[in-house]
Amino acid sequence: MRALLLVVAAWPVGATALATDYSIVDHGVLPESEAVQTGAIQSVIDRASADGGGRVVIPAGVFRSGALWLKAGVELHLAEGAVLLGSADIADYPTCQTRIEGKVQPWRPALINAVELTNVQVTGSGVLDGGGKPYWTAFWKRRAENRKCTNLEVERPRLMYFEGCQDVAVSGVRLKDSGFWNLHVYRCVGVVIEGVSITAPHGDPPKITGDSQPWDEVSIDRAPSSDGIDVDSCQDVVIRRCMISVGDDCIALKGTKGPHALDDVSSPPVEGILVEDCDFQSGHGVLTCGSEATIVRNVVVRRCRVGAAIPVVRLKLRPDTPQTYENLLFEDLTLDGAQALFDVKPWTQFFDLQGAEPPRSVVRGVTLRRIRGSVQSLGELRGNPGDAIEQITLEEIEIDAARNRFAVGEVDGLTCRDVVVNGEPYDGPTD
Repeated sequence: MRALLLVVAAWPVGATALATDYSIVDHGVLPESEAVQTGAIQSVIDRASADGGGRVVIPAGVFRSGALWLKAGVELHLAEGAVLLGSADIADYPTCQTRIEGKVQPWRPALINAVELTNVQVTGSGVLDGGGKPYWTAFWKRRAENRKCTNLEVERPRLMYFEGCQDVAVSGVRLKDSGFWNLHVYRCVGVVIEGVSITAPHGDPPKITGDSQPWDEVSIDRAPSSDGIDVDSCQDVVIRRCMISVGDDCIALKGTKGPHALDDVSSPPVEGILVEDCDFQSGHGVLTCGSEATIVRNVVVRRCRVGAAIPVVRLKLRPDTPQTYENLLFEDLTLDGAQALFDVKPWTQFFDLQGAEPPRSVVRGVTLRRIRGSVQSLGELRGNPGDAIEQITLEEIEIDAARNRFAVGEVDGLTCRDVVVNGEPYDGPTD
C-alpha cells in the first residue's frame, strides 16, 4: 500500500503544460447574468478540447449553469472571486446514466462531470455553489409526507462527479451548498484532492409536524445527504489539507450493496486511500464505510483535527451485504469534542436479503494510535450475528471522555497499550 500511496501523493497537483487560456467571458458568456448559460460555457470547454487542450478559466463574477461535461485536455480553473452557481431548475441537469447509491442508473448528473478522462484537473480558489436550498426544501417536504422516503425519490444534483478517470486533481476550490453529495469519484485511479473546502448547513433537520410545518429559512437548516467526498470503487486516492463541514459523512468510502454484491464487477474494492492534514468541522463521520460498500482496505487517516460530535471510525455493517473492512489506520489525530472513537454497528436502512441467507462481514486490522483530545464516549464496536471483528488496536491514546463508555460486542483481539482515559490507565471496555 505504501508504494501505491507514494506514487499518487507525488502526482503534481495543479501542474499543467497547457499553453492556452480560454476565458469564458471572451467567448460570449456574460458575467452577473440572471440567465443560465450552460450551453455557452459548454461550448468553450468543447472548443478548448477540439483545439488540442487548454485551460478554461471562469473569472471573477457569478455565472449560472446546469450540468457541464469536461473534455479531453481541458483544465477547468475558477479564478479568485469566481462563482459557478448551479441552476435551481432540475431540468438543467438532464437525466443520464450515472452512478448513484451503488448502481449505474438513470439519474441527474452533477454540476461538473468528467467521464473516462486522463489527467483531468479542476483548480483555482473560486467557488462551486450548488444553490441547494430548493432541493433541500423539496426533500424535507417529501420526508414530511413519507418518513421512509429514500434519497432517490427527490432528485438533486451533486457538485462534482468523476467516473472512470485516471490522474484526477481537484485543488484549491471551494464547494458549498450542494443539492446532494459534494464530490463523488467513481472507478477512478490516481486521485488527489488538495486544499479544498466543502461546506453545507448541518443543523438539525426540520421537525415533521404535519402539513402545517413552515418550510422557511428557520426550518431548513441541514442539507440532506450532503456528503463531503464520496470515494466509490476507487484506488490510490489522496485527500490532503481539506476542510469539511457538512450535514452528512465527511468522507464516505463506497461500493455497492446486497447479498450478491461481491459478484458486481462494476464495484471493485476501495483501496490505497490516504487522508492527511484535514480539518473535519462537522459531519456524521470522519471516515464512513457504507452505506453501500463491499471491500475497503489499506486506508490511512493521519494528522487531522476532528470537531464536535463527529465519530472517528464509522463502519456501517449491513445485514444484507458481505463486507470486508481491513487494514485501517488512524494516527496522530486531535479530537475536539468528537462523538466517539468508534461508531461500528449494524446498519439496517433499506436492507433487503432478496431471499438469500444473511452474509458474513469482517472487520479486521483497525489501529488507532497517538490520539489526543476529548470525546463524548469511546463509542460502539459490534456487528450483526455471525460477523467477525478482530485485531483492533488502541495505542498511545490520551483522551478525556464525557462518558467512560465503550459498548463492545464479540471482538477477537482488542488490544489497548498506553491508553489513558480521564487521567486513568485504560485497558478495556467498561460497559
